[in-house]
Amino acid sequence: MLVDFEQDIEPCLAVLRNGGLILYPTDTIWGIGCDATNEKAVERVYQLKQREEQRSMIILLADERSLLHYVAAPDPAVFDYLEELEKPTTLVFDGALGLPANLVNEDGSIGIRLVKDEFCRHLIRRLGRPLVSTSANISGSPAPANFTEISAAVIAGVDYTVNYRRNDLASRQPSAVVKWNRNGTQTILRP
Repeated sequence: MLVDFEQDIEPCLAVLRNGGLILYPTDTIWGIGCDATNEKAVERVYQLKQREEQRSMIILLADERSLLHYVAAPDPAVFDYLEELEKPTTLVFDGALGLPANLVNEDGSIGIRLVKDEFCRHLIRRLGRPLVSTSANISGSPAPANFTEISAAVIAGVDYTVNYRRNDLASRQPSAVVKWNRNGTQTILRP
């Protein structure tokens, strides 16, 4: 059986593998994405969003094991915490690994969200690398709640726009953001 997003996977992979940008639905709002390990692609996202590099972006991962590739010595308690989450939540970790300098925060931290959305998980697994995810808007503009709210400038600035879920008019919200501190405590940055 053909999954209704399958026709978008191959074009996304071709664009991502060539350093391009995609516009895609995530487990929260629509996002601008690229291969998170490609420094030039990350730079293109900053340019499209008209955003300063000091305001780092997040990455999406498909499974918990992948954390070990992009975070230095994650606290084992984080895996229990992740199991309990119901709302999509981005965790900010110290000690980012294997990612371009322009993606990592100046303090060496990185925001990571483990996605449960099947389209995103499938795409990330097939790519074999994390995806950048940042809201599909120009910096300073409101984040779009659904595809119809994305500006023409953003759509024109990417190399491929996913068809899957374009007609979904449900209003979606950005993820919660929680800083995972070195001592195992959490600081809520966005509920």
